[in-house]
Amino acid sequence: MSTTATAVGVSPKRGIWGGGNEPLKASYGKLMMWFFLLSDIFTFAAFLISYAAIRVSYPGYAGPEETFVGSNEYWPIPELVFDAIPFFHGVHIPLAFVGLMTFILIMSSVTMVLAVEAGHRNDRKDVVKWLLWTLLGGITFLSCQAWEWSHFIHGTESGSVLTFVNNMGKIVTETVTGANLSINEYGPAAFAQLFFFITGFHGFHVTIGVVLLFLAFYQAAVGVYENRGHYEMVEKIGLYWHFVDLVWVFVFTFFYLI
Repeated sequence: MSTTATAVGVSPKRGIWGGGNEPLKASYGKLMMWFFLLSDIFTFAAFLISYAAIRVSYPGYAGPEETFVGSNEYWPIPELVFDAIPFFHGVHIPLAFVGLMTFILIMSSVTMVLAVEAGHRNDRKDVVKWLLWTLLGGITFLSCQAWEWSHFIHGTESGSVLTFVNNMGKIVTETVTGANLSINEYGPAAFAQLFFFITGFHGFHVTIGVVLLFLAFYQAAVGVYENRGHYEMVEKIGLYWHFVDLVWVFVFTFFYLI
């Protein structure tokens, strides 16, 4: 046994996981954030796998895109469902708006990286600046998602003629406009259910992230972290924010592209 190990009463066989130290040089707070994110990965993975399983149980639309209409018999074409843009009524550019949302969220990850880097330099001014930009990016994304939900719920002006079982248990054929959890003009009920649940669950995570970003921005601005001598809280919130951004890439791929 070495003299140093004997002096402090620590066995050299313990290693980095033997207690009394920071495994892999990660603080307790960072480790707990990683554990939380790992559990959340399993949750989102289960949702997306469920989406994929339900998606492949329906046939795709086999006709030309210009003749596509919603039906309970086949899965809708996402780029024809999500083709609207705010303030441009009648202009149809497939996935342009959701692509803009994705770009905004990815750019907010870039500003989050810059905030963490500024924290490593103990530069309060830059931390506050980049946290503000990240916060604005998160709020903008949520605003865009709120508009997308509203447009999805209200639907198109023409709607779709669908055959379905109504609340009285009778099979009826009528024009359906918009979407809810039981029926939607775009296709099978599962399409709207999965849309609301998966994008809503992700939006809930973004909302939590925005709240955390605001708290970090405020505390950084008033000098709380500077008085502590470190900006580790900004780094932990950054881990969460990067996770939210990464999950959206998978949601975008599964829901809007497949």
